[in-house]
Amino acid sequence: MYLEKLNPQQRMAVEHGTLAGGSHVAGPLLVIAGAGSGKTNTLAHRVAHLIVKGADPRRILLMTFSRRAAFEMARRVERICAEVLGRNSGIMADALAWSGTFHGIGARLLRDYAEQIGVDPAFTIHDREDSADLMNLVRHDLGFSKMESRFPTKGTCLAIYSRAVNSQTELPLVLRDAFPWCAAWEKQLRELFAAYVEAKQTQNVLDYDDLLLYWAQMVAEPLIAEDIGGRFDHLLVDEYQDTNRLQASILLALKPEGQGLTVVGDDAQSIYSFRAATVRNILDFPASFSPPANIVTLDRNYRSTQPILAAANAVIDLASERFTKNLWTERQSGERPRLVTVRDEADQARYVADKVLENREEGTRLKNQAVLFRASHHSGALEVELTRRNIPFVKFGGLKFLDSAHVKDMLAVLRFALNPRDRVAGFRLMQILPGVGPSTAQRALDQMAEAPRPLQAPADKPAPPRGA
Repeated sequence: MYLEKLNPQQRMAVEHGTLAGGSHVAGPLLVIAGAGSGKTNTLAHRVAHLIVKGADPRRILLMTFSRRAAFEMARRVERICAEVLGRNSGIMADALAWSGTFHGIGARLLRDYAEQIGVDPAFTIHDREDSADLMNLVRHDLGFSKMESRFPTKGTCLAIYSRAVNSQTELPLVLRDAFPWCAAWEKQLRELFAAYVEAKQTQNVLDYDDLLLYWAQMVAEPLIAEDIGGRFDHLLVDEYQDTNRLQASILLALKPEGQGLTVVGDDAQSIYSFRAATVRNILDFPASFSPPANIVTLDRNYRSTQPILAAANAVIDLASERFTKNLWTERQSGERPRLVTVRDEADQARYVADKVLENREEGTRLKNQAVLFRASHHSGALEVELTRRNIPFVKFGGLKFLDSAHVKDMLAVLRFALNPRDRVAGFRLMQILPGVGPSTAQRALDQMAEAPRPLQAPADKPAPPRGA
């Protein structure tokens, strides 16, 4: 029996609301999954169990934090269903057609309902770098890039805009709480953001923030929310502690009574502020419904030893507001975690390098040692120290594949061919051509914007001299 592999708490979460002999759409469920407690395995088993009990996989919406997580989840669900129903059952042919990130699912639904909300379904989507480039174009057009006092960079401007959108917070409060050094530019930032929104609409592009903002505004219409919510019997969300106010509002609009809604996460692991994520979403989830959502806590850890968990529990206990749990494991160890205090980042790098060499002298090979960082750029000081001491190392992380210049160039070609009004894609594409700089690219795009057939307009113009 596939459920026998689960511990009692995991099984309780998996079987919540399901009845023998058929499927049943239960009330809301919050699964508090402590670190290393088998969260992904539990969520995959819940989805598979729903399907085994008769739920239509095409009416299950599963949202995860990343596309990779969605893919891995779907693979696990398929394996479990194949184990129970047989590989030739055909049950997985259309399984989890609605599985992905909030942004990915939002993009699909916006295209489906585009005509009802007045959006051209042929819109293209800007990633963060594209959005920053468009912000920079607008910033330059408004003359803010040539001011005597240095105006915030395009990245900072985009970060301020994104935080205001995702946190649903007024600009003055965003500036006060997160960007106080930019508060003097409030008037100009308002003007910039208004022009940025207008530019996106003119060019028929959406940025990542729009995918959530438009979706939230769309389901604010009761009839549309009821229609979309009615397409799914079960709605499951992973890493709920890393969602923002927009995402929470979308869920509550789709399932206001919580029927079929399951969210999984851990308030103690709410360490990111990615896109204005707020721990209040998971803390307030149970009380968002009447009666309150059921809570199942996964506190058995399969990854660490008891001394490490004892230290983790002590830290978690200091939280002023939290869900009660006490992580435990059957894995014992006489070695305790060590807390080391250093003077600064350079001293920290020296300490780590010393320990690496000390461990090697004691028989631990270099490739069997690892240093973990919160973010890739935090490794700078240690990289310098390791290089200085001629200690070989391999860094995992850093620049993503889709952020590589040559990949961005190719995507710009495809996006511009699909949507000639996408000025950011056109601006990048033009400058790939020999002899074309920013000014020439701007003039060409201006001419194309006025032409009835934009892609044919450059054919009538002489090629610019090299170096122009």
